[in-house]
Amino acid sequence: MTVGIVGLGLIGGSFARAFSEMTEHTVLACDIDESAFLAAKMVGAVDGVLDDDTLGECDLTLISLYPEAAVNWITEHEKLFKKGSIAVDCCGVKKFVCDGVGGNSGRDFSFIGGHPMAGTQQWGFAHSRASLFKGGSMILTPDPATDIRVLERAKAFFLEVGFSDVVFTTPEDHDARIAFTSQLPHVISNAYVKSPRAVEHSGFSAGSYRDLSRVSKLNVKMWTELFLENADNLADEIDLLADNLKQYSEAIRKGDGEALAALLEDGRESKINAK
Repeated sequence: MTVGIVGLGLIGGSFARAFSEMTEHTVLACDIDESAFLAAKMVGAVDGVLDDDTLGECDLTLISLYPEAAVNWITEHEKLFKKGSIAVDCCGVKKFVCDGVGGNSGRDFSFIGGHPMAGTQQWGFAHSRASLFKGGSMILTPDPATDIRVLERAKAFFLEVGFSDVVFTTPEDHDARIAFTSQLPHVISNAYVKSPRAVEHSGFSAGSYRDLSRVSKLNVKMWTELFLENADNLADEIDLLADNLKQYSEAIRKGDGEALAALLEDGRESKINAK
């Protein structure tokens, strides 16, 4: 199988490394940063260049770009995809991308919206690794008219590189859920370290500080785009959190132990129920 990868950052680079470890696959890739491509070629993560001439050879094409760039790349190249092939984007928002690319009617290839639930607070090919997806889940948001056999092929591709599960849903459901599970934690972490106490944490911090502050060092350009392309869902989650935090603040300032204990117990039970 020939795999095409557009963008050799953390996610695209990790896909390249993962597929390249399987000797039956040929990996073609491209990146606007020539140094990223050269680094990938040097370590054996890619076999050749993905361009207008070789795109038609790819059975699977993974587009690992920021959302707007991904939409533009797919629409600009849609006549060049191999007939019967599958194209999957790897963006962190799905409605913006899927609406921008459109359905599969009249196309010779199948587009499926995708989001690998994997990553770190770092980015770039230098931080990519073949094991990044081990045990994670791959979310796919296909057009309802997509042939079930195409979905089965796509699922097999992603299980092959280490994902433990492939979850199918709608772009709208994905964006509503991801606003809470991914985007909100990045906002919280980034806001949390703005306290003047953050620079004084050394010697006074342990696991809780490390865990909560880890993703504050984020890719500003990427997350700005992701947040704004899922604005309503994310803003609703931020507002709900702010309302909840206000209740804790009021109970603590009033010295109301009973109210505070009830809030803490409610949060504890919520975590238990959410597993």
